[in-house]
Amino acid sequence: MKDELKLGARLGVQRAAVWGMAARGDGLARLVSAPWRGEPYGIYARLREGAGVRRSATGLTVVASHALCSKLLRDRTFGVRTTDGAEPPPFTASGLPGDVEVIPSLLELDPPDHTRLRALARPAFSPAKIAGYRSGVENATARLLERALAEDRFDLVADFAAPLPIAVISDLLGIPDVDADVFARYGRVLGASLDGVKSVRHALQVRTANRELRALFTRLIAERRADPGEDVISALAASDELTEVELATTCELLLLAGFETTTNLIGNAVWSFATNPDQWDRLRGDDTLLGPAVEEVLRYEAPVQMTARISHRDTEISGVPVAENSMVIALIGSAGRDPAAFEQPDEFDIGRARDNDHLAFSSGAHYCVGAPLARLEGEVALRALTEALPRITVAAKPKWRSTSVIRGPRSLWLRP
Repeated sequence: MKDELKLGARLGVQRAAVWGMAARGDGLARLVSAPWRGEPYGIYARLREGAGVRRSATGLTVVASHALCSKLLRDRTFGVRTTDGAEPPPFTASGLPGDVEVIPSLLELDPPDHTRLRALARPAFSPAKIAGYRSGVENATARLLERALAEDRFDLVADFAAPLPIAVISDLLGIPDVDADVFARYGRVLGASLDGVKSVRHALQVRTANRELRALFTRLIAERRADPGEDVISALAASDELTEVELATTCELLLLAGFETTTNLIGNAVWSFATNPDQWDRLRGDDTLLGPAVEEVLRYEAPVQMTARISHRDTEISGVPVAENSMVIALIGSAGRDPAAFEQPDEFDIGRARDNDHLAFSSGAHYCVGAPLARLEGEVALRALTEALPRITVAAKPKWRSTSVIRGPRSLWLRP
């Protein structure tokens, strides 16, 4: 209880300090504080003014233009750890004693450890593997959509957008007897921790999710070592390049990253089409636009809105000094709406020319290894929805996730 009181007091002070900065107009503070965080695009536009980089009152440097975000994410001067490799702690740490041992995942590691772990995960997402996953994705899509459409109304997120990628990544990993609701809860709790632990209640939820996931994968790894199969856990468990904790952490990351981005990709896509019905009609009439439609959603409503990099030496970004071991925030959601990179960027246009790449899957060394699978699931889901829904009829105002890094609807009720 004493530790919980200390954590609660510290988080309360931090929250009040950031909210005060937001009230005084600091852009980054507003992006992470209610009520401003729900409407980030106007804030992004102000942050792009001038050179597109500025120092926040929080002490962090913020990069908002497409050009600077792209450069930052590719620049080996920046990494995701400090030069001594000790900070910051893993985002999934609860901040409370009694948690399982949590080490940084490959998302939170620099080379050479990042390179080693990424090389072990990459084969699961090769072009040949992705092609082989298609029938499974289509079958899961058809099953979930048939069940949802049998109701007078259904929640796109709970009934389709979340359980679809959970089913796909669980099958890929070889996780039996999946409870989609439980895994979705893990995703919400640990995904929200990308913003930092918000409260003692959240910290307790994070600790519980860590314990349950660790127990699950410890059991599955032991089973696959005794009786290996064709799944990803079996392949990773056969490697002698991973410590026990690295193996469990890598499996946990593949599970969570394997469905969190795609859940929000599908949710953001349907909401974007619901508010732009002419684009839905266009997509239904031309299935060659399925791939471009997924890319446009990723640009227009990126599931991951921001990411962080840490300078490994004293440097500067467009004249703004950045000291060694200082953190820089790349606003991916802002980069996708930059008029210097995209014509009429606030318009949702599935046929737009691709003169610049969006950064929704990051870039450089940390480009999302699972991006091909997310794209496949997005295309299959949209194809099935266009065949099933002549129009998208929203039955209730959507509720959005109360997070800043992850953006997507928490619920989106539709009528068939």
